[in-house]
Amino acid sequence: MGFYNRDPLEVAPELLGSLLVRRHPRRGELCGRIVEVEAYRGPEDLACHASKGRTARNATLWGPPGHAYVYLIYGMYDMFNTVTWRDGYPSALLVRAIEPLHGFEGGSDGPGKLSRIMEIDRRFDGAPLDGDALFIARGQRVPADAIRTGPRVGVDYAGEWASRPWRYWIAGNAWVSKAKGARRRLR
Repeated sequence: MGFYNRDPLEVAPELLGSLLVRRHPRRGELCGRIVEVEAYRGPEDLACHASKGRTARNATLWGPPGHAYVYLIYGMYDMFNTVTWRDGYPSALLVRAIEPLHGFEGGSDGPGKLSRIMEIDRRFDGAPLDGDALFIARGQRVPADAIRTGPRVGVDYAGEWASRPWRYWIAGNAWVSKAKGARRRLR
């Protein structure tokens, strides 16, 4: 999984436009185009789960790149991430939004919504992202001038790390999440 074995800030813009595919036993193949991600970059990044050390909940974050890191937030939302960088160094990309292509409609413009509609839950934590039931396929590359960056969403507790422009999205895409206040400081 060499594509993921890099700094998440390098992988993030290249992951945009890729296809997230879930082969569901009852619903068939569900597919969406990745249109928004957020980078979380190691233990020094106070917004990253690794900043508090390794736990049972975040152990996958330290694992090999190219695997899913799925965790529960607020007791109700599963959040789907791709593990990046080298094995043993905790970093990942949160997939925040996908554009529906086939198998489902709507409800994918936010990380909790997309996990729910694609039925990606903690059973996939640690799964390789080239598996049969869940995988990411490289899509058409998004031109650099069509990519926007801004601060990550919901990490105000992280101090100066909260304002880092580590949220990436495809400009003008209707499926990008509606992050309150996140568009004030765009680059």
